Amino acid sequence: MVATAAAYDEGPIALRYPRGEGVGIDMPTSGKVLEIGRGRIIREGNKVAILSLGTRLAEALKAAEDLATYGVSTTVADARFAKPLDQDLLFRLAANHEVLITIEEGSIGGFGSFVMQTLAEEGALDGIGARSLKFRSMVLPTAFSTMTSRKNSTRARPRHERHRRQALATLGRDSDALKSMIA
Repeated sequence: MVATAAAYDEGPIALRYPRGEGVGIDMPTSGKVLEIGRGRIIREGNKVAILSLGTRLAEALKAAEDLATYGVSTTVADARFAKPLDQDLLFRLAANHEVLITIEEGSIGGFGSFVMQTLAEEGALDGIGARSLKFRSMVLPTAFSTMTSRKNSTRARPRHERHRRQALATLGRDSDALKSMIA
């Protein structure tokens, strides 16, 4: 993202980075410029799609592994950019999955709201066609939080178990969602 920001000359650009250590990939020896506004599919499935923005990608992948034990095929996508939103990726996820869940480190009114507005404007939430998309947005609680390390933060750290329960409940599998709370 730093290489992408440094190469961009058409106006201002902002990027967010987490405190602490990154998770998921080794640091490259040199950065490469990414196509602005393009996300990527990390894991392919066909029932539930999890669209992650920011540092929750590892949790999204773990939730997909957990959902597989319940027989739920899950796609995990990394949005990479909040704006511009990768609409091709978004509409592909909406068209090919029963459930779409966004996961972010923001609060209500952030990335998930932007995704929902985009889907609504294009009629993807109208329940027309072979699939009727169910959409959920998982955000951080709107509450004062003291500064602490990411590792020590329990309030601001939704866990993959919560993502799994949300997906199962949204699919109408309440008994599995309840069982997964005990497991």
